[in-house]
Amino acid sequence: MADDCFTHPRLAAIHDPLDPDRSDLDAYLEMTEEFEVRRVLDIGCGTGVFALLLADREIEVVGVDPARASIDVARAKPGSERVRWICGDATDLPALQVDLATMTANVAQAITDPQTWRKTLRGARAALRPGGHLVFETRDPARRAWEEWTRENSYRVTEIPDVGPVESWVQLTEVSLPLVTFRWTYGFAVDGRVLTSESTLRFREREEVERDLVAHGYVVDGVREAPDRPGREFVFLARRP
Repeated sequence: MADDCFTHPRLAAIHDPLDPDRSDLDAYLEMTEEFEVRRVLDIGCGTGVFALLLADREIEVVGVDPARASIDVARAKPGSERVRWICGDATDLPALQVDLATMTANVAQAITDPQTWRKTLRGARAALRPGGHLVFETRDPARRAWEEWTRENSYRVTEIPDVGPVESWVQLTEVSLPLVTFRWTYGFAVDGRVLTSESTLRFREREEVERDLVAHGYVVDGVREAPDRPGREFVFLARRP
């Protein structure tokens, strides 16, 4: 199940304005050129930011996400008709033969259940053509990113068109490694309503992820750094032989 920040229509509608800097996607766009990609499966596509960037490059895209509200936001965007949107996940996809499957941002870590994680890796592999790549990122547990997830570090007020000022902040609620749980709070000035969304991420060690990939039939071609967070994340490049 996706978190409320993606499934609640009111929160899904403000997701993009609250997170406007998507320079984290630049490295993925560069890899589409590096691997001469023509077809992409975007797992956990959310509100469709990456999928639509790919479509702008005339790449054939399938965007899949379990959150109906986020898919609805994606479908309402200009150019959305160029993307095939699926409300679901990688465990039950139609027959595909893509060059690249991606899980950007927190998608891989948001799959906390080990069985679902294994099914996701199998589903992504089945969707890839032979020689196709699976690329995703996870935070390095050694950097203990959760220690920075405080109200003091995150509080802000964002003016959103047609919505008005929205307060938002995050608070850490539980650390039980490899799981870390936190809560986002959103306050809407227009009517005083306050909504919350609780999330849990799984912090996997690099060696654990590599073992999982190999066990599910991938070749690990490399582990890179995320250019927007050097030294803080692993970007895995796995290939279907």
